[in-house]
Amino acid sequence: MDVEECMRCRRSIRKYLSTPLSMDQIGRVLDAGRLAPTAGNLQNYKVILVRERAGIQKIAEAALQQYWIETAPVILAIVAEPQRARQFYGERGEKAYSIMNCATIAENMALTAHAIGLATCMVGAFDQDMMRAAVGAPDYVNVELILTLGYPDEKVPVPERYKLTDMVFLERWGARIANLDTSTRVWSTTVQKNLEKGKQLFRRGSKTLFQQIQDRTLDVHDKVKQSLKQRKR
Repeated sequence: MDVEECMRCRRSIRKYLSTPLSMDQIGRVLDAGRLAPTAGNLQNYKVILVRERAGIQKIAEAALQQYWIETAPVILAIVAEPQRARQFYGERGEKAYSIMNCATIAENMALTAHAIGLATCMVGAFDQDMMRAAVGAPDYVNVELILTLGYPDEKVPVPERYKLTDMVFLERWGARIANLDTSTRVWSTTVQKNLEKGKQLFRRGSKTLFQQIQDRTLDVHDKVKQSLKQRKR
């Protein structure tokens, strides 16, 4: 599965099978997080792997009683060390970069999990003090998010997404592009429709693009030859 396909078909899953995960599977997901970019390559985070049921129950309770979390066989708590970021980048490092780092780690893990047939859900709604206690974290670190991990036991429909034209401005705030899909050459519904039309024409016996180019080239070549002959006369 390539990266783009993985991003398009990944879903947030809130119901899991009780099937246990191997350490090889968990290790691949964890290693994907390790490879994620962090500000200044600071890597100011830790991941707490939780598999014991009692620990998972405490996490679900700390997460504002989201008891669906208990169905996951594995929980990954992504914890930031904000003071390390503050030493290098000041207040912005502590309050922004540390959170951003944990988010990139979680995304890497989620995509890799999906690629190997597993499912995840990022959870950010929880009581910080309760969550620290649930995973045994000290007061000077912050649990930024929880990642549930396991085999999915539900099918989630494709969520609606805004169009690129609703999300992207050109050069400055508010400057919209009329047809961003075409102008940026992204793999969009516009491109897919055109490709489908091309396939239909090909099935009807139309010439391929290369044949059309070749014919056009020969036609131009013949016209040039005729023009040269007329000049010689």
